Amino acid sequence: MNAVNASGGEQNLGPTARRMILGSQLRRLREQAAITRSEAGYNIRGSESKISRLELGRVGFKERDVADLLTMYGITESSERAAFLDMVKESNQPGWWRRYNDLMPTWFNDYIGLEEAATRIQTWEPLYVPGLLQTEDYARAVASYGRPESADDAVERRVALRMRRQKLLQRPNAPRLWAVVDESVLYRPIGGSKALRKQLEHLIEITSTSNVSVQILPFRLSGYAAQGAFALLRFAEPELPNIAYVEHLTGALYLEKLDEIEAYSRSLDRLAVDAETPDRSRQILAKRLAEI
Repeated sequence: MNAVNASGGEQNLGPTARRMILGSQLRRLREQAAITRSEAGYNIRGSESKISRLELGRVGFKERDVADLLTMYGITESSERAAFLDMVKESNQPGWWRRYNDLMPTWFNDYIGLEEAATRIQTWEPLYVPGLLQTEDYARAVASYGRPESADDAVERRVALRMRRQKLLQRPNAPRLWAVVDESVLYRPIGGSKALRKQLEHLIEITSTSNVSVQILPFRLSGYAAQGAFALLRFAEPELPNIAYVEHLTGALYLEKLDEIEAYSRSLDRLAVDAETPDRSRQILAKRLAEI
């Protein structure tokens, strides 16, 4: 295993993804050395649970801790140690979204970092147009709905955050986005008829690009394959597991066990079968646009 290969060359790997890759590599080194998490934790003046969190990339790394672990795992060659310590520095660099931290719940930070690193994003949305496909007016209506501060700067910053996230779809190495959207979304007047019209126009335009597909799930099949919204993120880097992301009222779940990923993959497959094809979905969008 070579740390340089894992950390170099991929410009879209943000600190979240780098942290997970570094954690995965340290776990493999520990297992190869036949050292338990408890032993490793004691070595860095921590606990077994701390090692678990580090290996999952759930927390940041300290150079001293990584240096001590490398010594314990038998990594003594200076260039290899330097590569690992460089990864520590890279994983601790703030992401572009740091300026919006005051607006985001802590559990959403990791999602943005993983979204940046994904090569394929699959999502099911029964209530709204997916965030990566929203127009400014539509996003503004979603951000201000039910909020007493709807006229203040916080809403505009939330919109700016959403628009900044969308830039990943315009990169030369942009991920493939495949979204299944419930038909009811086309009739829900988020922001009023003018905003909805612009939103539908945008969906028709963006689905003409090669990396974005939208399928509309008809009313008659709503709720059969899945109910709540979720996303499935897939990555090119072997150290990064596929991740299913599910939000709830007070937080979010990041699921990566094989049986969990399989369940969400099957749900997406069913949604794709039940939904109209991308071409037919574009026709539905155009028809709905003409009705407004």
